[in-house]
Amino acid sequence: MPFNSIVLVKQVPDTANVTADAMKDDGTVNRGALPAIFNPEDLYALEAALDVRDRFGGTVTCIAMGPPKAGEVLRDCLFLGADRVILLTDRRAAASDTLATSYILSQAVKTVGDYDFVFCGRQAIDGDTAQTGPQAAEKLGIPQVTYLEEMIDIQDKTARIRRNIGNGWEVVDVKLPTLVTVIELDELPRPLAARRIMKYKRARVPAEIEMAVRKEMADATDEERQAEVDRQVGALKAKGLLMEQWDLDDINADIERCGLSGSPTKVFRIQSIILKKDGHTRVEPTEEGVRGMIHELVQDRVLG
Repeated sequence: MPFNSIVLVKQVPDTANVTADAMKDDGTVNRGALPAIFNPEDLYALEAALDVRDRFGGTVTCIAMGPPKAGEVLRDCLFLGADRVILLTDRRAAASDTLATSYILSQAVKTVGDYDFVFCGRQAIDGDTAQTGPQAAEKLGIPQVTYLEEMIDIQDKTARIRRNIGNGWEVVDVKLPTLVTVIELDELPRPLAARRIMKYKRARVPAEIEMAVRKEMADATDEERQAEVDRQVGALKAKGLLMEQWDLDDINADIERCGLSGSPTKVFRIQSIILKKDGHTRVEPTEEGVRGMIHELVQDRVLG
């Protein structure tokens, strides 16, 4: 029987290129100061969903929460084989921590409707908390399986999953619907499909069109710009290239649980730490030598 999967994907700042401008004064990430990429483990989550569809049939819907620029990762989802993509964008959701984000995403999942699986990467590289997926499962009231390595089989609305437990693996059975977080899989994410790139390379969400029109028609009136936006939106919709766009009202979200007002987490500082040491220290292979090394490491706060 076919299974419908929803994949939660995220566009994240490339944390391998953190600079002094990476944090705003209010403690939130200055995403404009860093290049944006597809969250790596979300690619594996999408691959897991596509694998379920390839083996058992069904559909794959991808949801990204973020600014209009996040439409870029949704195009990648289409290139990889997703059937439906949705951008959830709303200024009122800005600065959401994992608690607020998981609430918003759970509302989006409920709005999509019928589903058997919710897939997401284990964690996003801009936070590394691994909390959003499990918190979303709690808000949806469904079971969760973390650290998927392999979807072994699905029978009678029960999935058999092999999951990584750090020093080994275990096989678990879980009733559907369920939320699954995914780590790096043995199989690399499939490459972008050339035919789908050609088909969807001009796909856009309305917010992307609005941004482009404001830039291209800076001297025009608001009415002229809106008319051009409407024209382009209509043209893309007629070609099947208009990606869906939702806001918090579309998912019936409680605004008090979104954004800063719904986020108890506070970030005080973001910094890039580079460990450097000139020369080397020789440690004698004796009990006294090892004791001295440990003492030095404790003093340097490497240990303890």
